[in-house]
Amino acid sequence: MLILRRFFPSFYCTACYACRDTGNCAIKDDMAEIMEKMIACDVMVLASPVYFYSIDAQLKAVIDRSVCRWTEVKNKEMYYIMTAADGEKESMDTTLACFRGYADCVEGAVEKGIIYGTGVYHAGEIKDTKCMQEAYMMGKNI
Repeated sequence: MLILRRFFPSFYCTACYACRDTGNCAIKDDMAEIMEKMIACDVMVLASPVYFYSIDAQLKAVIDRSVCRWTEVKNKEMYYIMTAADGEKESMDTTLACFRGYADCVEGAVEKGIIYGTGVYHAGEIKDTKCMQEAYMMGKNI
């Protein structure tokens, strides 16, 4: 499943639960298309920079807005990629817990890989790092 950030929904879940009746989010944006991809895919790669020890707001909005059809998202191979300015992998523990918390809600989810991009803050710093090679190899083996 590939969903570029520019196509992420621009609005967060308002907990109106209009989706209970229709199975569709009441907010009209790209989320319906994203939801179809989430249901259809075999593999999900969740990637996020670490912001205050958690995932970024854009990915959180996708996860929260998937409430409209979350029980249809099943049997996924799950891969996680995190980047952070901190040089210690342990600083990503709570971000990883967010990813795993979502995976716990996905029936039949199997964790397949984790990449820690440590010590990167500015745009472009990640280029030519060990984690870029790890991401390449992980993608090649999917």
